[in-house]
Amino acid sequence: MIVLGIETSCDETAAAVVRDDRTVLAERLLSQLAEHSLYGGIVPEIAARAHLEHLDRLIAETMAAAGLSFTALDGIAATGGPGLIGGVIVGVTTAKAIAAVTGKPFLAINHLEGHALSARLTAELPFPYLLLLVSGGHCQLLAVEGVGRYKRLGTTLDDAVGEAFDKCAKLLGLGYPGGPAIERLAREGNAQKYRLPRPLIGRPGCDFSFSGLKTAMRQTIEALGAKERTDDGGLERKTVADLAASFQAAVADVLADRTRHAMAAFRKRYPQTAMLVAAGGVAANETLRKRLEATAAAAGFAFLAPPQRLCTDNGAMIAWAGIERLRLGLTDALDFAPRPRWPLDPNAPKAIGAGVKA
Repeated sequence: MIVLGIETSCDETAAAVVRDDRTVLAERLLSQLAEHSLYGGIVPEIAARAHLEHLDRLIAETMAAAGLSFTALDGIAATGGPGLIGGVIVGVTTAKAIAAVTGKPFLAINHLEGHALSARLTAELPFPYLLLLVSGGHCQLLAVEGVGRYKRLGTTLDDAVGEAFDKCAKLLGLGYPGGPAIERLAREGNAQKYRLPRPLIGRPGCDFSFSGLKTAMRQTIEALGAKERTDDGGLERKTVADLAASFQAAVADVLADRTRHAMAAFRKRYPQTAMLVAAGGVAANETLRKRLEATAAAAGFAFLAPPQRLCTDNGAMIAWAGIERLRLGLTDALDFAPRPRWPLDPNAPKAIGAGVKA
């Protein structure tokens, strides 16, 4: 079984051809970093136009590298949401066109399911498992019971962790994207230098909150004196490194605490297994990975995270999710409507405040 995967939900245009023995036959990815860095974040219209300009070429290059014609495919998968709707429409429309011309099945993939199943692309990972999904737009803890079967244990009450990284990086003058920049500078810094809050630590439940941490970073920066600043009023490199390290340490403490709660809740529901998976762009952060691995080990859980290239948005995870769904006959009609919002657990209650129990 061979599936073409198309990913256009945000600021990366990606295509990949994957076989059901976990072989990535070919993949291409075009980052739009240069287009968006001037604005300090993603501009939806620019992202959609870039997808429209480059997607056809990337798909053609991917198919050529795989040495396949479209008729050799068993299905065409594309991110159907959630995401920036303009970009999602570009990918879905392209996938539908290929499916219509070739007569192959079309698979609309939930972008979050792509992340949720990405660890199964590189490892024999049975269901169920506990998933920490951390990215620019999402921060959730979910029990993954099977393809299309998810139970949310916790979610963010405000900002996602990746969003907090980006906003704090902007405060530090590090530009966009913020996560990798903060991780690099944090290696030079003292994580104990600045005392930042750890929102919700010690509270019941598995929910997250990061807006207070972001506000505390802004207030800490505004309160800095002349000795922490350059002659032009900017921040000294050592100061930026210490702030980055302190922020990253606070995030690690929050993730570890809320994940500990989720592991306890997961063990009650699924006593036969103990596996923690971290996925999404923030899961590429090595410091956070190591902290989560230690947290899992202390609770008697094994830990698994996909390779870094599969943590950030990519076409291979969409193709793999397509394979997982195609195996079960879960295909979609060509009248599928792209979705800006698409929860993995549609039955989960809306998080209305701190301390919501799993």
